[in-house]
Amino acid sequence: MPSAAERTRTLVQSTCSAALLVPGLVVTRPGLLMPETRSVSPEGDLLLRFPADSPVVRAAARARGDEPTAVLHITDVAPVSVPHRIRGRARVAGRLTSVPGRAEPGRMLLGLEIAEASVDDLWGAQEVGPEAFRDAAADPLVTHEAELLQHLHTAHSEEMGTLSALLGDLSERPERTCGARRPAAVPLALDRFGLRVRFVESDGGCFDARFDFPGPVRDMGELRRAVRTLFEAASC
Repeated sequence: MPSAAERTRTLVQSTCSAALLVPGLVVTRPGLLMPETRSVSPEGDLLLRFPADSPVVRAAARARGDEPTAVLHITDVAPVSVPHRIRGRARVAGRLTSVPGRAEPGRMLLGLEIAEASVDDLWGAQEVGPEAFRDAAADPLVTHEAELLQHLHTAHSEEMGTLSALLGDLSERPERTCGARRPAAVPLALDRFGLRVRFVESDGGCFDARFDFPGPVRDMGELRRAVRTLFEAASC
Protein backbone atom coordinates (compact mmCIF):
# COMPACT_ATOMS: atom_id res chain seq x y z
CA MET A 1 0.00 0.00 0.00
CA PRO A 2 1.37 3.43 -0.88
CA SER A 3 1.96 5.72 2.09
CA ALA A 4 0.03 8.95 2.56
CA ALA A 5 3.18 10.93 1.73
CA GLU A 6 3.70 8.96 -1.48
CA ARG A 7 0.08 9.45 -2.50
CA THR A 8 0.37 13.18 -1.89
CA ARG A 9 3.60 13.40 -3.91
CA THR A 10 1.92 11.44 -6.68
CA LEU A 11 -0.99 13.88 -6.86
CA VAL A 12 1.37 16.87 -6.77
CA GLN A 13 3.40 15.49 -9.67
CA SER A 14 0.39 14.30 -11.68
CA THR A 15 -1.68 16.19 -14.24
CA CYS A 16 -4.59 16.64 -11.80
CA SER A 17 -6.11 20.11 -11.68
CA ALA A 18 -4.76 22.39 -8.96
CA ALA A 19 -5.36 25.90 -7.67
CA LEU A 20 -3.12 28.00 -5.42
CA LEU A 21 -5.07 30.08 -2.92
CA VAL A 22 -3.41 33.07 -1.24
CA PRO A 23 -5.17 34.85 1.66
CA GLY A 24 -6.51 38.23 0.60
CA LEU A 25 -5.95 37.59 -3.10
CA VAL A 26 -9.14 37.93 -5.14
CA VAL A 27 -9.14 37.04 -8.84
CA THR A 28 -11.89 37.22 -11.44
CA ARG A 29 -10.87 34.03 -13.26
CA PRO A 30 -10.08 30.78 -11.41
CA GLY A 31 -7.60 29.86 -14.14
CA LEU A 32 -5.26 32.57 -12.87
CA LEU A 33 -4.67 30.46 -9.76
CA MET A 34 -3.66 27.32 -11.67
CA PRO A 35 0.12 26.77 -11.97
CA GLU A 36 1.38 25.84 -15.42
CA THR A 37 3.76 23.23 -13.99
CA ARG A 38 4.36 21.59 -10.60
CA SER A 39 7.45 19.85 -9.31
CA VAL A 40 9.27 19.20 -6.03
CA SER A 41 12.75 20.42 -5.13
CA PRO A 42 15.33 18.17 -3.39
CA GLU A 43 14.53 20.09 -0.20
CA GLY A 44 10.87 19.09 -0.47
CA ASP A 45 9.51 22.49 -1.52
CA LEU A 46 6.89 22.76 -4.25
CA LEU A 47 8.04 24.58 -7.38
CA LEU A 48 5.14 26.23 -9.22
CA ARG A 49 5.46 28.04 -12.54
CA PHE A 50 3.12 30.95 -13.28
CA PRO A 51 3.00 33.67 -15.95
CA ALA A 52 5.13 36.61 -14.80
CA ASP A 53 2.09 38.92 -14.75
CA SER A 54 0.02 36.52 -12.62
CA PRO A 55 -1.60 38.00 -9.50
CA VAL A 56 -0.08 35.09 -7.56
CA VAL A 57 3.41 36.22 -8.62
CA ARG A 58 2.65 39.77 -7.53
CA ALA A 59 1.43 38.52 -4.17
CA ALA A 60 4.66 36.57 -3.66
CA ALA A 61 6.76 39.60 -4.62
CA ARG A 62 4.98 41.75 -2.02
CA ALA A 63 5.46 39.18 0.74
CA ARG A 64 7.24 40.23 3.91
CA GLY A 65 8.51 37.93 6.63
CA ASP A 66 6.53 34.73 6.92
CA GLU A 67 3.68 35.89 4.65
CA PRO A 68 1.80 35.01 2.59
CA THR A 69 0.71 31.55 3.58
CA ALA A 70 -0.61 29.84 0.47
CA VAL A 71 -2.54 26.60 0.01
CA LEU A 72 -2.38 24.40 -3.07
CA HIS A 73 -5.61 22.44 -3.56
CA ILE A 74 -5.43 19.44 -5.90
CA THR A 75 -8.45 17.53 -7.22
CA ASP A 76 -7.99 14.08 -8.73
CA VAL A 77 -10.67 13.06 -11.25
CA ALA A 78 -10.78 9.58 -12.79
CA PRO A 79 -9.69 9.69 -16.46
CA VAL A 80 -12.38 7.12 -17.35
CA SER A 81 -16.10 7.89 -17.07
CA VAL A 82 -17.39 6.25 -13.91
CA PRO A 83 -19.92 7.01 -11.16
CA HIS A 84 -18.51 9.22 -8.39
CA ARG A 85 -15.61 10.31 -10.56
CA ILE A 86 -13.58 12.32 -8.03
CA ARG A 87 -10.93 9.94 -6.72
CA GLY A 88 -9.37 12.21 -4.15
CA ARG A 89 -8.06 15.56 -3.04
CA ALA A 90 -4.80 16.82 -1.58
CA ARG A 91 -3.97 20.00 0.29
CA VAL A 92 -0.47 21.46 0.67
CA ALA A 93 0.06 24.62 2.71
CA GLY A 94 3.15 26.73 3.37
CA ARG A 95 5.00 29.97 2.77
CA LEU A 96 5.04 31.28 -0.77
CA THR A 97 8.29 32.79 -2.10
CA SER A 98 9.85 33.79 -5.39
CA VAL A 99 12.67 31.48 -6.50
CA PRO A 100 15.67 33.67 -7.40
CA GLY A 101 17.47 32.97 -10.63
CA ARG A 102 14.80 30.63 -11.96
CA ALA A 103 12.72 33.07 -13.99
CA GLU A 104 12.02 32.31 -17.66
CA PRO A 105 10.90 34.77 -20.35
CA GLY A 106 7.35 35.66 -19.39
CA ARG A 107 7.32 33.10 -16.56
CA MET A 108 8.20 33.05 -12.87
CA LEU A 109 8.95 30.11 -10.60
CA LEU A 110 7.46 30.28 -7.11
CA GLY A 111 8.39 28.12 -4.15
CA LEU A 112 5.97 26.80 -1.56
CA GLU A 113 7.87 25.90 1.62
CA ILE A 114 5.63 23.16 2.97
CA ALA A 115 4.39 23.46 6.54
CA GLU A 116 1.62 20.86 6.36
CA ALA A 117 -0.14 18.60 3.87
CA SER A 118 -2.99 16.13 3.76
CA VAL A 119 -4.60 13.69 1.37
CA ASP A 120 -8.16 12.34 1.21
CA ASP A 121 -8.48 9.68 -1.47
CA LEU A 122 -9.54 6.11 -2.19
CA TRP A 123 -7.24 4.88 0.58
CA GLY A 124 -8.61 7.24 3.21
CA ALA A 125 -7.82 10.61 4.80
CA GLN A 126 -4.40 11.23 6.38
CA GLU A 127 -2.09 14.06 7.40
CA VAL A 128 1.41 14.31 5.92
CA GLY A 129 4.37 15.99 7.60
CA PRO A 130 6.93 18.09 5.66
CA GLU A 131 9.77 15.59 6.19
CA ALA A 132 7.66 12.63 5.10
CA PHE A 133 6.59 14.56 1.99
CA ARG A 134 10.20 15.46 1.19
CA ASP A 135 11.43 11.88 1.52
CA ALA A 136 8.58 10.25 -0.40
CA ALA A 137 8.59 9.52 -4.13
CA ALA A 138 5.75 9.76 -6.62
CA ASP A 139 4.42 6.48 -8.00
CA PRO A 140 6.48 5.48 -11.08
CA LEU A 141 3.30 5.02 -13.15
CA VAL A 142 1.91 8.50 -12.46
CA THR A 143 2.81 10.00 -15.86
CA HIS A 144 1.18 7.08 -17.72
CA GLU A 145 -1.74 6.21 -15.46
CA ALA A 146 -4.45 8.10 -17.36
CA GLU A 147 -3.60 6.60 -20.75
CA LEU A 148 -3.17 3.13 -19.22
CA LEU A 149 -6.62 3.24 -17.61
CA GLN A 150 -8.18 4.49 -20.83
CA HIS A 151 -6.45 1.70 -22.76
CA LEU A 152 -7.69 -0.95 -20.33
CA HIS A 153 -11.22 0.43 -20.59
CA THR A 154 -11.40 0.63 -24.38
CA ALA A 155 -9.16 -2.22 -25.56
CA HIS A 156 -9.55 -4.75 -22.74
CA SER A 157 -13.14 -4.33 -21.56
CA GLU A 158 -13.83 -8.06 -21.97
CA GLU A 159 -10.84 -9.03 -19.83
CA MET A 160 -11.79 -6.38 -17.28
CA GLY A 161 -15.22 -7.97 -17.00
CA THR A 162 -13.72 -11.33 -16.06
CA LEU A 163 -12.16 -9.82 -12.93
CA SER A 164 -15.49 -10.26 -11.14
CA ALA A 165 -14.54 -13.94 -10.87
CA LEU A 166 -11.75 -12.92 -8.49
CA LEU A 167 -13.80 -10.79 -6.15
CA GLY A 168 -14.09 -13.04 -3.13
CA ASP A 169 -12.92 -11.08 -0.10
CA LEU A 170 -11.29 -8.40 -2.24
CA SER A 171 -14.55 -6.51 -2.72
CA GLU A 172 -14.96 -3.26 -0.80
CA ARG A 173 -18.75 -3.10 -0.86
CA PRO A 174 -20.28 -2.76 2.62
CA GLU A 175 -23.75 -2.07 1.24
CA ARG A 176 -23.70 -4.03 -2.01
CA THR A 177 -26.99 -5.39 -3.31
CA CYS A 178 -26.56 -8.48 -5.45
CA GLY A 179 -27.81 -8.14 -9.01
CA ALA A 180 -28.75 -10.73 -11.59
CA ARG A 181 -26.18 -9.53 -14.12
CA ARG A 182 -22.42 -9.44 -13.87
CA PRO A 183 -21.47 -5.86 -13.02
CA ALA A 184 -19.57 -3.74 -15.52
CA ALA A 185 -15.91 -3.41 -14.55
CA VAL A 186 -14.33 0.04 -14.99
CA PRO A 187 -10.60 0.55 -14.28
CA LEU A 188 -10.50 3.30 -11.66
CA ALA A 189 -6.92 3.65 -10.44
CA LEU A 190 -3.53 2.10 -11.08
CA ASP A 191 -0.28 2.23 -9.14
CA ARG A 192 2.81 0.08 -8.77
CA PHE A 193 1.08 -2.12 -6.21
CA GLY A 194 -2.08 -2.99 -8.11
CA LEU A 195 -5.28 -2.11 -9.93
CA ARG A 196 -8.49 -0.72 -8.43
CA VAL A 197 -11.72 -1.43 -10.30
CA ARG A 198 -15.18 0.10 -9.87
CA PHE A 199 -17.91 -2.44 -10.52
CA VAL A 200 -21.16 -0.82 -11.70
CA GLU A 201 -24.28 -2.93 -11.26
CA SER A 202 -27.40 -2.95 -13.41
CA ASP A 203 -29.44 -1.16 -10.73
CA GLY A 204 -27.00 1.75 -10.68
CA GLY A 205 -25.19 0.68 -7.53
CA CYS A 206 -21.42 0.33 -7.51
CA PHE A 207 -18.57 -0.93 -5.38
CA ASP A 208 -14.79 -1.01 -5.58
CA ALA A 209 -12.36 -3.90 -5.52
CA ARG A 210 -8.61 -3.79 -5.27
CA PHE A 211 -6.47 -6.36 -7.13
CA ASP A 212 -2.88 -6.42 -5.90
CA PHE A 213 -0.02 -7.44 -8.17
CA PRO A 214 2.29 -10.27 -7.07
CA GLY A 215 4.88 -7.57 -6.28
CA PRO A 216 5.41 -3.85 -6.90
CA VAL A 217 6.11 -3.06 -10.56
CA ARG A 218 8.94 -0.74 -11.56
CA ASP A 219 8.33 -0.14 -15.24
CA MET A 220 5.95 -0.72 -18.13
CA GLY A 221 7.32 -4.18 -18.90
CA GLU A 222 6.68 -5.40 -15.37
CA LEU A 223 3.25 -3.77 -15.42
CA ARG A 224 2.22 -5.59 -18.59
CA ARG A 225 3.27 -8.92 -17.08
CA ALA A 226 1.42 -8.18 -13.83
CA VAL A 227 -1.82 -7.25 -15.63
CA ARG A 228 -1.53 -10.30 -17.88
CA THR A 229 -1.14 -12.51 -14.82
CA LEU A 230 -4.24 -10.91 -13.30
CA PHE A 231 -6.33 -11.55 -16.41
CA GLU A 232 -5.08 -15.14 -16.67
CA ALA A 233 -6.07 -15.81 -13.07
CA ALA A 234 -9.56 -14.41 -13.73
CA SER A 235 -10.07 -16.60 -16.80
CA CYS A 236 -9.27 -19.89 -15.05
